[in-house]
Amino acid sequence: MDHQKQDQPTVADDPKARALLRQAFENTARWQSDFKGFTADLTVNVNGKETRGPVMVKGPREVSVQLGEADVQKWAQEQIGMIAVHRGPRSFEQSDGQYTLTMEEDGHPFGTKLIIHGSNSFYRVKDQRITQINRKMAHPGMPPFAFTINVEDSAVTQDRKNLTTKYTVYYYSPDGGKLTNVESFTDTHVRVGASDLPATRRIISYEHGQVTVKSLTFSNHKLI
Repeated sequence: MDHQKQDQPTVADDPKARALLRQAFENTARWQSDFKGFTADLTVNVNGKETRGPVMVKGPREVSVQLGEADVQKWAQEQIGMIAVHRGPRSFEQSDGQYTLTMEEDGHPFGTKLIIHGSNSFYRVKDQRITQINRKMAHPGMPPFAFTINVEDSAVTQDRKNLTTKYTVYYYSPDGGKLTNVESFTDTHVRVGASDLPATRRIISYEHGQVTVKSLTFSNHKLI
């Protein structure tokens, strides 16, 4: 979910907004800086049809999945790659801290609105957690789209960090028009050594005219 940085020098950075987002960022669980990856046995279930095979995760762009069906393998690889992107070690300055940040208090149930200028994004933060992500996207050769992620539940790890366990993504046209899809994610995790690794992920979405339920189940984790 990379977003391009655009210079907007007319907006002054708000130190309070920066401190608020930094605190939420630093309270979010990530793999440790010396994390080298893991292997596991993977079971993918798509509406009741199961496929099994090994998986190796070394980083966001180093995910190897071996399943018998090419389309299921591609989907699983993308999902696990997304998990690795979100969980991979990085600093605040390498992510949202590179942008100009401002905030608004509008009484929203999900908390303070934090605008990330130059990234077509705004977040909401409450109780030192990111509770909502709003973003508009444009890729060459693709129609623009927007999405909102609502974080509905999270766990606290042994390291006292927040780890999201349930969230829903709404996809829609960026002009405020048609809702195109909803994906509901439910995750569980297992502690292996000093790392919280994915144990299960279930996704409920709308595809090809029906509600589809897909799940990833990881077992026999081994750290690399």
